[in-house]
Amino acid sequence: MKIQQEHVIESVFSALQYISYYHSPDFIRAMTSAYEKETHDSAKNAIAQILINSKMAALGQRPMCQDTGIINVFVEVGMDVSWEADLSLEEMINEGVRRAFTFADNPLRASIVTDPLFSRTNTKDNTPAVIHMKVVKGDVLKFIVAAKGCGSENKAKFAVLAPDDNVSDWVIKMIPTMGAGWCPPGIIGIGVGGTAEKAMLMAKESLMDPIDIVEVAQKSNQTNIEKMRLELMDKINNLGIGAQGLTGLTTVLDVKIKDYPSHAASQAVAIIPNCAATRHLHFSLDGSGVAQLPKVDMSIYPELEMDYSKYKHIDLNTLTREQMGEWNIGDTLLLTGTIITGRDGAHARLKHMLDEGKGLPKGVDFDNKFVYYVGPVDAVGDEVIGPAGPTTATRMDKFTDMMLENTNILGMIGKAERGNETANSIKNHKATYLIAVGGAAYLISKSIKKAKIIAFEDMGMEAIYEFEVEDMPVAVAVDSNGNNVHQIFQDLQVNG
Repeated sequence: MKIQQEHVIESVFSALQYISYYHSPDFIRAMTSAYEKETHDSAKNAIAQILINSKMAALGQRPMCQDTGIINVFVEVGMDVSWEADLSLEEMINEGVRRAFTFADNPLRASIVTDPLFSRTNTKDNTPAVIHMKVVKGDVLKFIVAAKGCGSENKAKFAVLAPDDNVSDWVIKMIPTMGAGWCPPGIIGIGVGGTAEKAMLMAKESLMDPIDIVEVAQKSNQTNIEKMRLELMDKINNLGIGAQGLTGLTTVLDVKIKDYPSHAASQAVAIIPNCAATRHLHFSLDGSGVAQLPKVDMSIYPELEMDYSKYKHIDLNTLTREQMGEWNIGDTLLLTGTIITGRDGAHARLKHMLDEGKGLPKGVDFDNKFVYYVGPVDAVGDEVIGPAGPTTATRMDKFTDMMLENTNILGMIGKAERGNETANSIKNHKATYLIAVGGAAYLISKSIKKAKIIAFEDMGMEAIYEFEVEDMPVAVAVDSNGNNVHQIFQDLQVNG
């Protein structure tokens, strides 16, 4: 049978919609196990939010994370495949991506920019995908479609080690340098051997395999690679980084390793993490129709609800720096009031305006407010806003002095750690840095009661919004005395 062009397009479209709101069962089971054994309250709360968010996204069929990713597609093309198509396979895949990201019932956030060195203009439909093709025997197309958020993608590591260097030691040294921006708990993919690009590709490919570390641990005849996986799993989790970097028992749910023959003088090694929004789907096409996607068993989700009994209710509209001075790192808060959003692009444009003496854009008032580092998904139906989880705050460190000195903000809301200089700046200005849970975007969006764009609408997801929030869950990460809940990363790197 011939592979139909429309079947490829529709299958890619359906797969991308599916993985935007459904976690795979192996991930839910692994996260549930991590939740059940976690003894650290902050980490346990973060895992609970991720699981609750996952179930809400599945029921609402809306993205589990606002970063709906750069699309990675792996295709094995059977040598005997015949076609009924006008487009190339690459064009078909990108048309499927385009349809998925502009689908009216569940639009996904367009994050891809063209001309990356200069204009960085958003393509508006998240194309093009990153596509890897391989020609194999047979008459079938085999697909792996994945959506990779850049909070984790940006933490990729690579090195060419000497042939006798210890790879495990290098991996353990690198893990703390990744911080919490990759949204643990997740999966670590490792590629060893080949060439530089082969090692990176193997690390990425390894993340497409199911979570099976428990089954591996139970085997009586483990391979050397399986023993290495188990060893690294224990060593990484024993670092104590934990969910969202909040200190805990589970930093990784699995460690994957792929290897390939290498030059005798070289040992290329790559690490790529997969975040708490682990999203990939495998399917085949044989010419008989579109891909049949897995049915979802909602019974796999644990019965969890948000426990607000330990949260402090905070009225942002009357909050003072004196009141913030009473907060301690780890305190959990429910925010109600007005916050202003801003990401990398917005901060860069604000800096340009301030440097030129133009002041802030008309209608933008940060005075005595928090800035929330977020690029939300567009709303559908009666939604106020789509999924709106935090982006990695570390990227905004270079703008923190500018914002604290020129806008009179009370503080910032994001995810992951801040650098030592930023923590000192927060202390000097008696400000605060709060974290929301990365991987809980749909849950967080339900606390946003009003939303309007107030500046930079042309920047798409980078636009500045004004949000009215009610009981938005956050935790204190850097208090007004400069105490830093993520100090564990600095300590691990110093003592490592």
